[in-house]
Amino acid sequence: MSTAKACALVTMIALAGCTNRAEPWHLTNVSGHLPDLDFSLTGDDGRPVTGASFKGRTSLVYFGYTHCPDVCPETMGRLMQVLDKLGPDAQKVRILFVTVDPARDTPQALHDYVGAFDSKHAEGLTGTDRQIESLAKRYRVAYQMEKRDPNGSYEVTHSSAVYVFDAEGRARLLATDNDTPDAIAQDLRRIVDQRS
Repeated sequence: MSTAKACALVTMIALAGCTNRAEPWHLTNVSGHLPDLDFSLTGDDGRPVTGASFKGRTSLVYFGYTHCPDVCPETMGRLMQVLDKLGPDAQKVRILFVTVDPARDTPQALHDYVGAFDSKHAEGLTGTDRQIESLAKRYRVAYQMEKRDPNGSYEVTHSSAVYVFDAEGRARLLATDNDTPDAIAQDLRRIVDQRS
């Protein structure tokens, strides 16, 4: 190959590399930094479920609890806005609400709670204390039971991030309170389209 042809080939490869640069994500890209979706828990219908049960759909995993006074309903409300923005693509997305309060959050309580937001796209998950602790540790989720009041009620301080797993169960993105429904929907659409 002549020097001129070699230079032309190198230039074409360099230009192709520039034009194919991936668009940056709005959310935090955690690809390769967190493990795949893997767990054994109980669904809000009382049946055992695993991470593999949700393959084939993009999963939004959120750790919260049904007695949460503010952050959990706000986050679920924001995720409902995201689903609205996705339109028909919302059929390819599932919200998994994992309780950090298994003592109070029975499958029925979770079923009623997530159903109040969207029974079609959201599912509540519970388990033993050990199962929940193990899953939270797996995804670096912090939570802590607060002191009981005189009536025996208590709150649970917990992380508020939403984890996005693709249809193959791979951890891809992390959404925080600072991410708008528009930003989350745009990135989710990209994840869903990669599957199509």
